Amino acid sequence: MATAAGPVAPDGSAAGGAGAAPAAGGAGAAPAAGGAGAAPAAEGWVPVGVERGWDAEVVVVGAGPVGLAIAVLLAGRGRRVTVLERRRQPYPLPRAVHLDDEACRILQACGIGADLEAVTEPAPIYEWRDATGRPLLRLGRPLDGPGGWPASSMFHQPDVDALLASRAALLGVELRRGVEVVGLDQDDGAVTVSSSAGPVRAPFVVACDGAGGTIASRLGIPVTDLDFTRDWLVVDVVPHERWVLEPTNVQICDPARPTTAVSGGPGRRRFELMALPGEDPDGLAGPARTWELLAPFGLHPGNATLERHAIYSFAARFVEQWRRGRVLLAGDAAHQMPPFAGEGLCTGLRDAANLAWKLDLVLAGVAGDRLLDSYGVERSPGVRATVELSVELGRIVCVTDPAAAAERDAAMVAGAGAGAGAGPDPVAAPAPPAIGEGVIATGTPGAGETWVQGRVGGRRSDDVHGHGWRFVTTVPEAAAAVRDRLAAVDGRVVVLPAGGGRHATWLAERGVTSALVRPDFHVFGTATDPGGAEALLEALRAQLDPRPVGA
Repeated sequence: MATAAGPVAPDGSAAGGAGAAPAAGGAGAAPAAGGAGAAPAAEGWVPVGVERGWDAEVVVVGAGPVGLAIAVLLAGRGRRVTVLERRRQPYPLPRAVHLDDEACRILQACGIGADLEAVTEPAPIYEWRDATGRPLLRLGRPLDGPGGWPASSMFHQPDVDALLASRAALLGVELRRGVEVVGLDQDDGAVTVSSSAGPVRAPFVVACDGAGGTIASRLGIPVTDLDFTRDWLVVDVVPHERWVLEPTNVQICDPARPTTAVSGGPGRRRFELMALPGEDPDGLAGPARTWELLAPFGLHPGNATLERHAIYSFAARFVEQWRRGRVLLAGDAAHQMPPFAGEGLCTGLRDAANLAWKLDLVLAGVAGDRLLDSYGVERSPGVRATVELSVELGRIVCVTDPAAAAERDAAMVAGAGAGAGAGPDPVAAPAPPAIGEGVIATGTPGAGETWVQGRVGGRRSDDVHGHGWRFVTTVPEAAAAVRDRLAAVDGRVVVLPAGGGRHATWLAERGVTSALVRPDFHVFGTATDPGGAEALLEALRAQLDPRPVGA
């Protein structure tokens, strides 16, 4: 947690105090362990390592980007985190290549925002074409999305993984590589994780062990499978000279071989080519055959280096239960989806942002552990919708019958003629769904939506206003009414200046003057006057009640 409910000056800049937000990129010393700040602890709470014999407060299984993000977000709040990773070395090859603006914002909150821009490449247009190159659909992605980053950015995953690992080390996260988890034993007070390196005991475990992980199955977590899987050849190349495809990201809906051609991050290209019905996928994976398939794009061994070529079988599934006692699931351990929406890693990072602040408040004794039940309540509907969208896009792309493809193309072109996006003006891609149920003030305008990020003095506003709880208002009297109550969650008050930019516009569009924003950027609730602002804080206090059920 943060260390103070510091005020913010009317111009939006930090007014000083211990709660001042760090600069972009996370400069500054790591917080002390056990950093519950000024938050009141629940009766009977024992800090880590005092009497309960914990080795950490949270054990994260898996050091992929989702596991590292959870570890960093918790360590940034002063929590002692141990990460167990079965690989002895970081995975060196690219996997995910797309981040949306909210995912970039979460990585910004992890403290790597300043370095992220250098390893990402904006992709403002995602164009779907037929076999002849005719546009079927153009999805527009603004360069300044609501989250304060390009709505679509392409990246090389090992670069981002390295940034997160470095940040984790700076914050004191214990990362143990080459450690295999072989069992879990829960009791009333903690979880003992049995591993190839010995036991580790902590009050909570977060399983980020990926699609091939074992923790969810060990716990008997039910899974819904949408039964949509295909084999694709995934190819990553590094052109020797600047190589341009306009637009940057293209989906080629060719029934002869559906193909994806997108950026793999600065200086790289990603190609995904579908294995046809009856075709041996392994026959596609040899270097000679791979170069043959890349020849239509003008790439060959003389002008590019083949970085990776492998068969990838995508799936569409998600867990029905996100928590089993003291163990919680996140990332690919909780959901997998086809790649066509580019939301796999983005969805996992949303898991990390949603879960980290809740674990922190429970560990601080500010909230009872029933707060963790809201994790699955909040994440499940959005994840299911994203997986279903990815499947629907896949059903459109993965058509190999020429007649069916011609019918599809005609329907898409007809829709584009009615303004659906294949003309000069791209259509907007769908926004992630808002939270409809959970830790929100239901019934207040905008509750559950994602709070916007603007600029303050040339900086992204989260780096000025802080990354924790924020009460943002255009009414100074409302700020005064809630400042003391925000101390329980180490929140900050932001009084917007006249005009207020993107933030004030968001408030005005919903007919309110104040918003209480959660650490994961979702709006807890809104108010129109100081009395309503006080009611928001009271509603939050009630939902975070640390007393046991029935007390």
